[in-house]
Amino acid sequence: MARDPTDDNASAAEGELALNRQLEAEPHSVPLNIRKADERAKAGDDEVACYFYRRALQLAGEQVETAALQRAQAALTKAAERAHARRVARLTERGLPPQQWSPRLRASLEHAATGGLSRDPARLQDPTHFDYLGLPQVEYYDPARFDWAPAMEAATAVIREELLGLLAKQQDEFLPFNPTHEGLPLGVNKALREKQDWGVLAFVEQGWLKPWNIEQCPRTWETLLAHAPVPRVPGWGPSAIFSLLKAGAHIGAHTGMYNTRLICHLPLIVPPGCRFRVGNEVREWEEGKLLVFDDTIEHEAWNDSDQDRVMFIFDIWRPELSEQERRELTLLFSD
Repeated sequence: MARDPTDDNASAAEGELALNRQLEAEPHSVPLNIRKADERAKAGDDEVACYFYRRALQLAGEQVETAALQRAQAALTKAAERAHARRVARLTERGLPPQQWSPRLRASLEHAATGGLSRDPARLQDPTHFDYLGLPQVEYYDPARFDWAPAMEAATAVIREELLGLLAKQQDEFLPFNPTHEGLPLGVNKALREKQDWGVLAFVEQGWLKPWNIEQCPRTWETLLAHAPVPRVPGWGPSAIFSLLKAGAHIGAHTGMYNTRLICHLPLIVPPGCRFRVGNEVREWEEGKLLVFDDTIEHEAWNDSDQDRVMFIFDIWRPELSEQERRELTLLFSD
């Protein structure tokens, strides 16, 4: 009797999820990072494979170059070359051949094609999927620099009211954050997963709409689209969710995928004792006060209170990107 290949796929996915848990416990382990890179390369996910090969080699630093490190270096080179070829082909097919690339896009693609090992070790930004060069390193952005921010903050009560109304109808609820995709460890510690203390309720995830929630919260959706410069890129952005972190929960340190966007938190229900770290700076959320940050800089969150914390989270384009660069990135990232 022929073996069902889906059984092998399921087993491989389970094995990689177990590897993710090991990496969350030992993020600085060189062998674990190499194993993770190997798994991503086997899955055809060269962008993330490059991230973990590069991370392993950077963690190894001045160690004696072993056969494992030599193999990781060679594998990084091959994965970076494959990823670059796909990016060039995609952009060319979509009407943006190399001779038309803007300077920062060209520099970023060429940097990625080398495997990215030449990146400045002092850089705080460490995106897992694509590193766009030439952007300032800013952990927290001052909301006062954004002309759309006051309108979002002014809508806090309306957004909270619509969320509570949606939950009261019992047609939808916060779904436990329990990542089944094996691609990335997310800094989610064991206690958080087992207690299911992190929940999300989405409007749109990576550009794909959740119609029921949008219909039930029309003013929230209209406010977001009318004011925030959200990226409209199928399969990539925007993402807009309600996020619940239960009392006593902790989301461990992790970094985001792309440094071409910023993440915005609009706190709706925030008891005392809720903290957030980006880089070396820890802040507390305040209800109705936007917090805008670069999620490719290492960050983590705590709810040290005895009550649940709820906020509205969405992403925006980085303000430093020109319209041309946004169009180029839309072509690069769109499904």
